[in-house]
Amino acid sequence: MKISFLSTFYPYRGGIAQFNALLHRQLEKNHEVSAVTFKRQYPTLLFPGKTQFVSPEDKADAIPARRLLDTINPLTYIRTAKEIRKTKPDILLTKYWMTFFAPSLGFVLSRQSRFTKRIAILDNVIPHERRFFDHAFNRYFLNRNDAFIAMTEKVKADLLSYLPDAKCLVIPHPIYNQFGPRINREEALKSLGLSQFKDKKILLFFGIIRDYKGLDVLIETLSELDDSYHLIIAGEAYGDFKKYQRLMGQLQVIERCHVFERYIDDHEVPLFFSASDVCMLTYKSATQSGISGISQHFELPTIATNVGGLAESVIPGETGYVVDVVDPSEIAKTIRTYFTENKKEDFRGNIGRENKANSWESFSKNLLKFIDTL
Repeated sequence: MKISFLSTFYPYRGGIAQFNALLHRQLEKNHEVSAVTFKRQYPTLLFPGKTQFVSPEDKADAIPARRLLDTINPLTYIRTAKEIRKTKPDILLTKYWMTFFAPSLGFVLSRQSRFTKRIAILDNVIPHERRFFDHAFNRYFLNRNDAFIAMTEKVKADLLSYLPDAKCLVIPHPIYNQFGPRINREEALKSLGLSQFKDKKILLFFGIIRDYKGLDVLIETLSELDDSYHLIIAGEAYGDFKKYQRLMGQLQVIERCHVFERYIDDHEVPLFFSASDVCMLTYKSATQSGISGISQHFELPTIATNVGGLAESVIPGETGYVVDVVDPSEIAKTIRTYFTENKKEDFRGNIGRENKANSWESFSKNLLKFIDTL
């Protein structure tokens, strides 16, 4: 089968590029797969981080993708559509996570042969941070696909609110397994310069810092816990990080917050997940989280708030806990239960068993079986 995959790939960085690379590698084992990516993904003025590209130290998978599509240059939409159509793919895959991409991706999809099945893998349909154009852009993109893959029931429900008859299969987010094995906790703490906290209970907030991810909620939660609890914050802030620093000061938890406010390269990821006792997903809104896929790979239990589809990545009482309300007191109570009942090792074993079924091979097989039914 001939598959064209249009999305973000190397040299772009981040979880979506990693997802695409892992799926590409799995699909190419049995199919002819060609990757097409962006000439320009975001205009520099609109990008909230420091860089869109991988660093020289990053061990990113250099998928050989053709850089054709400029999201703000309609002339490249035409060229990209022609280049993909010339290859006569049986399937055109896209990954959709933000309405900003709807015009460029939607145009390319609209110019394909009727013999090409157009499948979108949806991270989000309804954005976390709303903009006036979201509704129109969603309709434009979604109507130019033949079928969809969602990774949570929440995303599927959001899709069906636009297209009630849409063909959609839910396949859980596979684990991110490209980071290598977990390492010794004390070695990880030493590498992070945190050896003196080896006897503390360490919570982890990992990934891009945005308002909807609830870092402020987690800092407030920490203030309700005693001094044996510490928090590692690892990730680049898309926005003003000073407000979090002010909150730490107001709540007198600065000395218990260990901040690594920067993009975390792939080779550093094992350090943070190996040093921690539990991964915290205290989101205020969510569809799913790629962080849960990393946490599962390192067999690190998760405590998540019950928003959107976030809880679907946790088996309550077996691989972590789900807190029904986004409330610091309730989250703190759940954290105390986790440590008091000493659940880490039991949950780890359960996560290991779940991981065997939640592989990239399984994801790609289910994807292709679904496509065969169309």
